[in-house]
Amino acid sequence: MQTRVTGLLKTEYPIIQGGMAWVADYHLAAAVSNGGGLGMIGAANAPAEWVAEQIREVRKRTDRPFGVNIMLMSPHADEVARTVARERVPVVTTGAGNPEQYMTLWKEKDIRVIPVIASVAMAKRMEKCGADAVVAEGYESGGHVGESTTMTLVPQVCDAVNIPVIAAGGIADGRGIAAALMLGAEGVQMGTRFVVTKECHIHPAYKERILKAKDIDTKVTGRSTGHPVRALRNDMTKRYLELEQAGASMEELEYLTLGALRRAVTEGDVLNGSVMAGQIAGMIHEETDCRTLIRQLIEDAEKRMKVWR
Repeated sequence: MQTRVTGLLKTEYPIIQGGMAWVADYHLAAAVSNGGGLGMIGAANAPAEWVAEQIREVRKRTDRPFGVNIMLMSPHADEVARTVARERVPVVTTGAGNPEQYMTLWKEKDIRVIPVIASVAMAKRMEKCGADAVVAEGYESGGHVGESTTMTLVPQVCDAVNIPVIAAGGIADGRGIAAALMLGAEGVQMGTRFVVTKECHIHPAYKERILKAKDIDTKVTGRSTGHPVRALRNDMTKRYLELEQAGASMEELEYLTLGALRRAVTEGDVLNGSVMAGQIAGMIHEETDCRTLIRQLIEDAEKRMKVWR
């Protein structure tokens, strides 16, 4: 299963692990890269010193390509952007902002730049400013979401740009990978599925909540603030949606979610924390190691694509 994405990233398979805040650390990133995919460190709101340490720890565990996801709204984004350039990280993905100001810096270090986008217009702009590929992320994904579904977004982005397109949102197995490739994508990014792996060092309660999830168990909060977020429903999402419907101020809503993701991931508070997960949570039934998971994903995808041929 070789595509322009595997050639660009120098990976065995066209699978990227999502750079999930508080979840995607060096343990997970190294395991995914060693399994043939592209492991990612999620920089989130972390300071540059933490990111640099994570990069060093990944390099102790793998000699394969890996990347860092930079949330451009972070107060540390500028410093992190310079850190990944100094460390010559092979790949950078970006979200929550426009990475144009860093393109020259990263390109001078031969870093592959792959912005996460949720619209055709943004995909075109990223291609124009020098992006090597884009991740077209649909509404089905966990965490911050856009408006378009993966099924509708991916083919429109593929038709609009010449650089490789990586599909994200709603992909949990070989069927999803095969479908993404049929839509025109040349790779996939998966987040929630990698949360329930042995190398993902988060609180067991978070994983258990995903394993017990049903198809209708995710909710989107924050539509009124302009920053919608998908997470598994619990006491926190219920309270948030009640306040949102009652016309609560942005300050009230932000206070409710302050530190909520960290509480869920590190402390196991799956009632009042934010258990971010995609709509595919109901498709995950067991925990496995990353290498086995990636092999199963590819074998399943190839089998299904042969049937279609």
